[in-house]
Amino acid sequence: MFDMQVSEIQQLQLEVKHQKQHNNHNQDTPMCQKKIQIQDEKKVIVEGDDFLVPPLNFAMVDNGIFRSGFPKPDNFSFLQTLRLRSIIYLCPEPYPETNLEFLNSNKIKLYQFGIEGHKEPFVNIPEDTIREALKVLLDVRNHPLIIHCKRGKHRTGCLVGCYRKLQKWCLSSVFDEYQRFAAAKARVSDQRFCLALE
Repeated sequence: MFDMQVSEIQQLQLEVKHQKQHNNHNQDTPMCQKKIQIQDEKKVIVEGDDFLVPPLNFAMVDNGIFRSGFPKPDNFSFLQTLRLRSIIYLCPEPYPETNLEFLNSNKIKLYQFGIEGHKEPFVNIPEDTIREALKVLLDVRNHPLIIHCKRGKHRTGCLVGCYRKLQKWCLSSVFDEYQRFAAAKARVSDQRFCLALE
């Protein structure tokens, strides 16, 4: 049991609503296993198992394909619900031991494509590495899978943008999706890369 501040009450309103729906429908889902009490305007008490928390910038790309920032241990329960077979990791740094243990215990295969993260104008996106990552992404035997880098913005955005081009998306939609995740940190060089890749 733990206490929360008033600012977090809004985040829990959906949980309370879901809990009420659960009571009406008698479903037994992981998100329904929480007991939430609002004692007063300043204190909320939550009892039960951990909440399912998605990684930063998590989203569904396509059936069996997801994207996100780097998963932390708090996200492992959520990731288990996806029943992942593979992870495409786009950073050069070694995968943390805690994450490797999670992958091993859940029989998830790690595909690492080390792309350095640089700020403009020194961005160098290796075309051959993106092509190799696309091969893994397109192979349905690896699905469901999640693509991630550090924040789920630039490197992940480039790979997803190239995937969208293969799906014959119009370029404005590809760039809109990229910018939705990169926000103020959108890089013209990433978008040029997606445009140029054949």
